[in-house]
Amino acid sequence: MSVEEDTANHGRLLGTVRGPQDVKRMTAEQLDILAAEIRDFLIAKVSRTGGHIGPNLGVVELTLAMHRVFDSPRDRLLFDTGHQAYVHKIITGRQEGFDRLRQRGGLSGYPNQAESEHDLIENSHASTALSYADGLAKAYALRAERRNVVAVVGDGALTGGMCWEALNNIATAGNPLVIVVNDNGRSYSPTIGGLADHLSSLRLNPGYEKMLDTVKDTLGNTPFVGKPMYEVLHAVKKGIKDAVAPQAMFEDLGIKYVGPVDGHDVTAVESALRAAKNFGGPVIVHAVTRKGSGYRPAEEDEADCLHGPGAFDVETGQLVAAPSVKWTHVFADELVKIADGRPDVVGITAAMAEPTGIAALASKYPKRVYDVGIAEQHAATSAAGLAMGGLHPVVAVYATFLNRAFDQVLLDVAMHKLPVTFVLDRAGITGPDGPSHYGIWDMSVFGVVPGLRIAAPRDSASLREELREAVAVEDGPTILRFPTGTVAGDLPAVRRVGTVDVLAESARTDVLLVAVGSFAALGMEVAARVAEQGYGVTVVDPRWVRPVSAELVELAAGHRLVVTVEDGVRVGGVGDALAQAMRDADVRVPLKDLGVPADWHPHGTRAQILADLGLTAQDVARDVTGWISGLDAEPVEAPADKAAAKN
Repeated sequence: MSVEEDTANHGRLLGTVRGPQDVKRMTAEQLDILAAEIRDFLIAKVSRTGGHIGPNLGVVELTLAMHRVFDSPRDRLLFDTGHQAYVHKIITGRQEGFDRLRQRGGLSGYPNQAESEHDLIENSHASTALSYADGLAKAYALRAERRNVVAVVGDGALTGGMCWEALNNIATAGNPLVIVVNDNGRSYSPTIGGLADHLSSLRLNPGYEKMLDTVKDTLGNTPFVGKPMYEVLHAVKKGIKDAVAPQAMFEDLGIKYVGPVDGHDVTAVESALRAAKNFGGPVIVHAVTRKGSGYRPAEEDEADCLHGPGAFDVETGQLVAAPSVKWTHVFADELVKIADGRPDVVGITAAMAEPTGIAALASKYPKRVYDVGIAEQHAATSAAGLAMGGLHPVVAVYATFLNRAFDQVLLDVAMHKLPVTFVLDRAGITGPDGPSHYGIWDMSVFGVVPGLRIAAPRDSASLREELREAVAVEDGPTILRFPTGTVAGDLPAVRRVGTVDVLAESARTDVLLVAVGSFAALGMEVAARVAEQGYGVTVVDPRWVRPVSAELVELAAGHRLVVTVEDGVRVGGVGDALAQAMRDADVRVPLKDLGVPADWHPHGTRAQILADLGLTAQDVARDVTGWISGLDAEPVEAPADKAAAKN
């Protein structure tokens, strides 16, 4: 029997859950059955749509216990990151929406205020929930509202510095706040760093706390000797505690620690949460879970426990889509080839070795790759240090995540003119993961950094070429950006002018169409459509979009109209930069810029969203034709008038 059939026949308890109150009424035996039904439901639904299956299979019992102990939405449940909130969505009445999970008009893959009153924070960037929780707890205390705040934080998120800034403030404030550490030893891949080792030792807790309490109770009742003797023994025990199970680190901050508890035992987690709820101050509940729990293909996937696959076969866990060459694969392959001949090239990633392709370099040269955990700021400045030490670091992150390290790129890397290459995967509109994951900001945000060069390859060949050009730069940082998905077919240039590739040209020089990165193929189709209306279009790929090259400005000067099209926000984007460069050079050719409006665009497929934004070949061709024909309709200024205007 398939998982889907099993869900239909045996998901009777799950069918009765319309809100948290239904879970509160269940017996322990019913909860065990419900947990199994939820896992079957998740596997059946996510196998069709794709999504974060591994993390959610790991938090089923944990989420059930949270909703039994706390009263959402009055009590605020915050998930860091939100990709572990599927079970929360199921419990809060959104089962039907899973048929279109992460699809146009369907459920978001993250908490979403528009979906439910049970969702509060939507940001899916890690290490932020504790800061939200700190602010909420302070607000409720100031307003004298008796409401609980609970933040679920993965052990991977605790590698982010923001978490520790928040913990320091949470401890100082002393407000009631429950922090659930979901410790599965992983973020995308096995969690890296000292904190991971710390939590691993906590899993082996031998029960010394009970022994310490016994000693305290016994000696505390002994006159004269009792209290001094306890203090001595407590000091000894604390030393043992720090060595064997150093939860003292949390308590030294002023935050009570409970655990570790079995995160797959609803009763145990519920007991720990009730104790934390009643404590009256900040408490950490340490729950040990297994990512992908209850689904063999996920449990046996050593790379990332089926963290966030596309549609997959339920029986095997294998992806349904036929294998294809991704942009990430091309980058990974070329980086290894570069490293073969460049012993100074090293890799850095922020807990995303597999998704960004750095894992390929780590496999061949493990000592030359550094996984810093979910700590993009540290990654950038550590890369600066590596560069100061004579190496050329390649920092591979998703485009959306580099935003978090702007200050470090600006002042720690660029101001020192250090050769660091940042490779931004998932640039542009990425689709199903929604607005917090769209990599549409980088060309605008980082375009203001002095001395920073930004490359946007159009295909496999240009990605390889521009990556090599980037790591050859020795006097400042570089960024290489590319989108998600299957890499475009190679699109050879007709000729190269300076650093600019000319992809198509006509006898007529009506329009210069500047197609950035993966929009090169769209530019070619636009040129063909506009040519049918009798106009000539020159299509160019600037390759290096920042700084704007003098050759691109010269090409612009030779046309009647310039149009830029880019997969990034228009404000401060490539079009803006080219317009400024043209003004500086006194080139008065009109320019029209097409790109992504600076807004929060909903989730859907990349193609759907680009169509909504008018960034299809048909839409762009219609716009270009209208603009150039409009120039034809304008009165032509006589030479005498032009001379008079100059005077």
